[in-house]
Amino acid sequence: MKRSLFTSAQDAENAFYEALEKADLDAMMAVWADDDDIVCVHPGGMRLAGVEQVRESWRQIFAGGNTLHFRVRHLRSMDGMTFAVHSLYEQIAVAGDSQTRHPVVATNIYMRTENGWRMFAHHASPAPASPDSENRRGKVLH
Repeated sequence: MKRSLFTSAQDAENAFYEALEKADLDAMMAVWADDDDIVCVHPGGMRLAGVEQVRESWRQIFAGGNTLHFRVRHLRSMDGMTFAVHSLYEQIAVAGDSQTRHPVVATNIYMRTENGWRMFAHHASPAPASPDSENRRGKVLH
């Protein structure tokens, strides 16, 4: 598999969401660092660590056959010379159900490597129905 060279963290993030929408496992894994320290947490899921666990999780998601559409909103990014942290809301819709959107809050962490920018962590959790509703404080665990 030929690895793409992502010249910025935003390029890597764009490729990440494109791979998600296309359910393209090779394109998805091209975004991730080839490192056993990578971490992925899908909404409601356990922490997955290492290339094998992360790859298998995406393979299972893509094998489900659902075509997902993402709308990224309220991106906040903290960019440095070697690391970038993106905090955002994902509005996820399943093809054929344009009425239902599943809100998710996500944090994506990228690192600049000798092979360009790569994802090192993706952590996604269910979110309030709207980013505006996060101002209404509910039960907070920490």
